[in-house]
Amino acid sequence: MFDVLLIGGGVSGMSCALVLGSAKNKPFVTDKKIGIIAHQKTSSLQEALINNAYGIAPGKLGADLLTESKQHLSGTYPHIKQITDEKVLKIEGESPQFTITTNKNTYKSKMIVVSVGYSNTFAIEGLMHYVEPHQKSLDEKQRIQLKNTDHKVAEGIYVTGTLAGWRSQVAIASGSGAAVATDILTLWNNGIQTQSHDSIKK
Repeated sequence: MFDVLLIGGGVSGMSCALVLGSAKNKPFVTDKKIGIIAHQKTSSLQEALINNAYGIAPGKLGADLLTESKQHLSGTYPHIKQITDEKVLKIEGESPQFTITTNKNTYKSKMIVVSVGYSNTFAIEGLMHYVEPHQKSLDEKQRIQLKNTDHKVAEGIYVTGTLAGWRSQVAIASGSGAAVATDILTLWNNGIQTQSHDSIKK
């Protein structure tokens, strides 16, 4: 049983995972089991060239960033379980027990964070009734989002990035994932507003 399972290994999913991972020494996080189904094959970053994102050197290929983000997560926060080469097909149940079925396995989690793209090919059974037209995309592109209020779809279900209704920008997707991570940390901290920072100060 995961405490939270992230679905999608693009910008927003990995950003969420990194912030959750960085809080590992907080007393309310030490016993939490965190996982990410790091599916990246359909990420829009596969064909991206990034020149305008804060903290990323210009000329960075999106495909390289995807690979490096998984290495970053495993090297810095190895306690977060990365599940690769699996695609989520179905989500069943409700908070605090969801069953997540992939093309290869089944997992249990108390919470889920959906961080896949906003293509209208989205087809995760159990979430389709939350699908609506994307509010910040051109109509002719037929993009979709999940109905949500400040990233929260339903109790125990969060959505990040373009699927949350944000525009397709690396910086926006990254911030969206980080925001959801701090919401989860706040929840785990009994509602006390929480973030996770490192510092060079002793």
